[in-house]
Amino acid sequence: MSLYGNRGVHGQTVDAIGRRVLSGELAEDATLDLAGLQAEFGVSLTVMRESLKVLAAKGLVGARQKRGTYVRQRADWNLLDPDVLRWQFSTASGTSLLRSLEEVRGIIEPAAVRLAALRRTDDDLARLDEALDAMSRADDSHSAVEADISFHRALLTATHNELLERMETVLESALAARDQLVHGTDGASDDPVPSHRAVLDGVRAGDADAAEAAMRALLNKAISDEERLRIGSETP
Repeated sequence: MSLYGNRGVHGQTVDAIGRRVLSGELAEDATLDLAGLQAEFGVSLTVMRESLKVLAAKGLVGARQKRGTYVRQRADWNLLDPDVLRWQFSTASGTSLLRSLEEVRGIIEPAAVRLAALRRTDDDLARLDEALDAMSRADDSHSAVEADISFHRALLTATHNELLERMETVLESALAARDQLVHGTDGASDDPVPSHRAVLDGVRAGDADAAEAAMRALLNKAISDEERLRIGSETP
């Protein structure tokens, strides 16, 4: 997944302004001081304009005659955009977003895995096996995150439901942020392979009930990991 924070000066400008909007440093309805931002970031007017076009496409900013460029209301923000999700995770509201993710996953993934158990192909199983193997070999947080995302992406693909497959945009961004927090904290998470293997076993057997039960157990484990992380972060 390509994110704007990784795209040179233009990407860094988008990233910086986006984070300020999501953190509230640039408040809703606030008018942007474009000349000041251009001078602060040391970028050309062209770069600033192109950056604002990206932010406008994400619903974060708008422009009006006599008013200039301003921050739009949160209700207008594209909260499912990968960058917007990532910026929100980097703010104080990241913990709240984790809770929202738990609820979304609890709705989507148990139902999706039932379809996967009934519709999976040999190619789907091969992709799931590959992701699980990568998870077992992961020796750092980055590899663990990538393997986890690959596994859940492969599950959505195995549903052969085009709309469910598109949900990977939400799950990937949120899982990446969640996993970086969990895997980046010593002792926050134990071996993820057994819980994921149980899901795969249900899918491979074509047993929708077993696959769903295993997914719910996996999600409960994720909630437990996140709760330990929250408690640890709140301990002085």
